[in-house]
Amino acid sequence: MPAMTLPPQPWPTGKCEQLEPLVRRVLAANGSTFTYTGTQTYLVGTDDELVVIDPGPADGDHIQALLGAIGEGQVLAIACTHTHRDHSPAAAPLAEATGAPIIGCAALAIESDAPRVDAPFDKLYAPDLVLADGERICATGWTLTAIATPGHTSNHLCYALDVEGSDEESGALFTGDHVMGWSTSVVVPPDGDMADYMASLMKLYEREDRIYYPAHGPAVENPRQLVRGMFGHRKQRERQIIRLLEEEARPIAALVPVMYKGVDEKLWPAASQSVHAHLIELERRGEVARSGESWSPIAGR
Repeated sequence: MPAMTLPPQPWPTGKCEQLEPLVRRVLAANGSTFTYTGTQTYLVGTDDELVVIDPGPADGDHIQALLGAIGEGQVLAIACTHTHRDHSPAAAPLAEATGAPIIGCAALAIESDAPRVDAPFDKLYAPDLVLADGERICATGWTLTAIATPGHTSNHLCYALDVEGSDEESGALFTGDHVMGWSTSVVVPPDGDMADYMASLMKLYEREDRIYYPAHGPAVENPRQLVRGMFGHRKQRERQIIRLLEEEARPIAALVPVMYKGVDEKLWPAASQSVHAHLIELERRGEVARSGESWSPIAGR
């Protein structure tokens, strides 16, 4: 959940920034408590061949900024990490404007009566090709490999950049909302799954990526250290839940104020969703049980 103070404005909204030889970034004007300064769309590749990662919201100014950055280049594919509405809606108009296929994560739209603290799903997202874990988008001299990372959403993908014959430009991972340097991801049941999220964190920890480019917030230059810390933080929250329930049975609404004391109350709805995801996983493992709205530990577990 959000943890870092937003940087002072102005933000580089609509500007094309060169991050490294094969990576450029354009920031959408949708900054908020849950998107930091906004969704970062990445243009990966050369002036001749490129892939657009996370085209962002269907905002006309953002789409025009992307088309300006693309120029006369050939867009090989438009790839989304997942289908929250701050990530994928611009895919369709960008595909229409460039003729590029939409390739990447699967379509997903969850209906739920629960109040949502994350962006709702993009119901209109329609990929031309869904990539499975390990499948690639290939260009001249470089590739993007899909890395399945469910947890934040069940259809979440990261994309790993590999450049032929060059270690210097390889090792970049585009992490969407799975790992961000400014915040931990919100895991919202029923689609968000804490066990999947933790497994996906370990999957990335076992890799040797040089740098992470998330959809929100600054680049992560110490990937394995950050992922290790995020994994430990989630385990710490799990232990905290068990400890509080051992004191007395509690509903989620009573856990959150204790667990997130000192955190802005506006963020408590997001915290309650992640606490719920932890409780569902603990219930699966036979460590807690629910009775109505209250949760309690299982004796002799």
